[in-house]
Amino acid sequence: MEPVTLTTERLLLRPFEPADAPAVHAACQDPAIPLWTSVPAPFEMTQAHDYIARSRREWHTDSQYRFAVTTKTDGTLTGAVSLFGMALQAKERQAEIGYWAAKEQRGKGWTSEAVREVARWAFTGLGVERLEWLAEVGNAGSRGVALKAGFRMEGTLRAKIAHRGVRRDAWVGSLLPADLGLASETPHLPFAG
Repeated sequence: MEPVTLTTERLLLRPFEPADAPAVHAACQDPAIPLWTSVPAPFEMTQAHDYIARSRREWHTDSQYRFAVTTKTDGTLTGAVSLFGMALQAKERQAEIGYWAAKEQRGKGWTSEAVREVARWAFTGLGVERLEWLAEVGNAGSRGVALKAGFRMEGTLRAKIAHRGVRRDAWVGSLLPADLGLASETPHLPFAG
């Protein structure tokens, strides 16, 4: 797929560009990002360039859609939102969403705003019918973003995440098109028991 750009009232969500490398590198120096994500520690400038190059390739192979989240006012990189694990061609029509935010940009509501917009695009542009969020148990910041974006918590998955050689429990939540007031091709029959 050719990369797309999305907008919200305050944000521009676009493909990463080579010029973003210094901002990606600076953001990933925050110990919280490698603590909760697959970002390596230490994170060198060459890895920032690789991250951007890989994200550009992934758009074209439909393996992941990674957006740079920037402010409309001055273009500041606030973080990233990614869609991956797509089972779109199969009947499942599911994907997973993940994100990170630069430390100095947290607490402004930008990440949840970006997550909602990427979710809306996944539902309307890609035909996703179930969007999942997973985070290691204890990652309260990620959970807060997911809740603010409309995800419903579904529980804890034991030993779901393999991170730095250790299996860790994960919180799981989901967002359905109906949660955003959108239609879905496949009807949802909730459990009534």
